[in-house]
Amino acid sequence: MSEASPLTPESLLAEARAQTGLEDFGDPAFHEGLRVLCETYEGEAALSPAGRKRTRRRLVQLLATRLRVEAAWRRHPEARAVPIRRPVYLTGLPRTGTSALFNLLAADPRHRPLLLWEGLFPDPLEGLPPGAPDPRREALRKLNERDRAKNPEFDKIHYVTVDMPEECVLLQAHAFCDAQMGIEPLMEPYASWFQRQDLRPAYRYYADLLRLLQWQRPGERWLLKSPAHLWALDVLVEIFPDVCLVWTHRDPLEILPSYCSMMAMLMAIRSSLDPKRLGPTVLEYLARSLERALAARERMDPARVLDVDYRAFVADPLAQARRVYAHFELPLDPTTEDALARHARENPQGKHGAHRYTLDEYGLEPERVRERLRFYTERFEVQTH
Repeated sequence: MSEASPLTPESLLAEARAQTGLEDFGDPAFHEGLRVLCETYEGEAALSPAGRKRTRRRLVQLLATRLRVEAAWRRHPEARAVPIRRPVYLTGLPRTGTSALFNLLAADPRHRPLLLWEGLFPDPLEGLPPGAPDPRREALRKLNERDRAKNPEFDKIHYVTVDMPEECVLLQAHAFCDAQMGIEPLMEPYASWFQRQDLRPAYRYYADLLRLLQWQRPGERWLLKSPAHLWALDVLVEIFPDVCLVWTHRDPLEILPSYCSMMAMLMAIRSSLDPKRLGPTVLEYLARSLERALAARERMDPARVLDVDYRAFVADPLAQARRVYAHFELPLDPTTEDALARHARENPQGKHGAHRYTLDEYGLEPERVRERLRFYTERFEVQTH
């Protein structure tokens, strides 16, 4: 199948089967999401030839991983019974400091973060000797370096290497009912479809992938992060009843242009993009995610969630980290404090360069943003400039 061929579920499924020699994709519920994604890529997304090739490779890889995961569960059914206790989840609007706080807390050896390469390859490589390096990790490292050389500007927005903690969206993409790369929920028909879905089946699959990783490389306590979890805080509580939630907050007038810039870079797979239309779409998507999250939070025990202000975090990262430990009664000994302090010293804000952007570039005016998100800024006393 040519990489330039139309993106259809049938062709993608067939290519994944041919690549792996496997047939069982597991729960067929994912088929609907795959179908809607293909309609989006063939429709509003208007992919460029290079974007089409890249998207086909990505979707086939996701499907091939599903096949290998099902095979792994058949060989190792005990992996699905691995307990996950008191996971710590970071969420909040994009560009609110979730990544910086995530990386800081990951310096604690008791935390078990999801690493970039694991999110792409959660399945165990059969036949790999115990303790031997996974060759897929090294191949990904080389690809990551090539992509960085081609687009060094992206590092200023979101710097990550194969062994750094990364967002849950990498794992969740395998369920085909999630934020995917972040751009898909901004395009129709996937945007409307995603917001109507019951996310429980997708999160149950995602939780089983976490168990598979825990079975391969155990850790004391999962540390996980994604702004997309705002869409499913109630589902997280249902699946992990002892979950600890950290919610970061920042001025939306700073968030919006930064996130739009990131989405514009990811939308380079399209043949064209009107930045002036992107801003309003992003604003509405983020506003609805907040509305969903606030509705879920109203039904929760208030002690389950800790709020962290971006300005307070930038001013004193260690103080905010200590608040997380204190609130959830997590052990914080001098050795862990030293590890956190060392990470903070070695990773100051702006280490990988300044990221420049404006609201006007993306068709947004300050008052429009303030008005649409007033329910959020007033609820959490977030100051806007």
